[in-house]
Amino acid sequence: MNHLVVFAHPNPKSFGKGILDTVVKASEEKGAAVKARDLYELGFDPILKPSDFVAFKEGKVPEDIAAEQEIIRWADVITFIYPVWWTSLPAILKGYVDRVFSYGFAYEYIDGAPNGLLKGKKALLFSTTGTPDELYAANGMHASMKQTTDQGIFNFSGMEEVSHTFFGAVPYVSEEVRSDYLQKAAAVVKGVL
Repeated sequence: MNHLVVFAHPNPKSFGKGILDTVVKASEEKGAAVKARDLYELGFDPILKPSDFVAFKEGKVPEDIAAEQEIIRWADVITFIYPVWWTSLPAILKGYVDRVFSYGFAYEYIDGAPNGLLKGKKALLFSTTGTPDELYAANGMHASMKQTTDQGIFNFSGMEEVSHTFFGAVPYVSEEVRSDYLQKAAAVVKGVL
């Protein structure tokens, strides 16, 4: 099985990086081929430009987008690891989605109805927050994020299985809780691969 891991955190010493390392290790233990894409390390340009639209219309996908789309084609499972900022994706990851999950690659419209083109792929999302899970679960924020991200991006693109795990209050929890979070991430990955 081929596993693409997309990581979006500017701090290479963040807990998110620990999740990335755990996910890669768990994948390799299951025998998966793994490719990790650290968007900050790559210097991925998240800005969708007018020239991108012109290129798409002319059937000429910009080189940086084409490279990411090729890796997505290769992947059976795609994992996204990111911090929740203002109840959403970091700008670099949102820009990745805007540019890479483009019309004609991730979705199309047939007779006015959307048709996801990434069928057969599975998506895993690991999101860290500063807010405790209990608060976000109680006020509906987890459900809102799942609707806009899981359904609005990944299910819309045809991905048939989407699993979203939140790790709350990351800056404030104990090392023991963080260790439990990493064990949970490994278990989620091993359960899908």
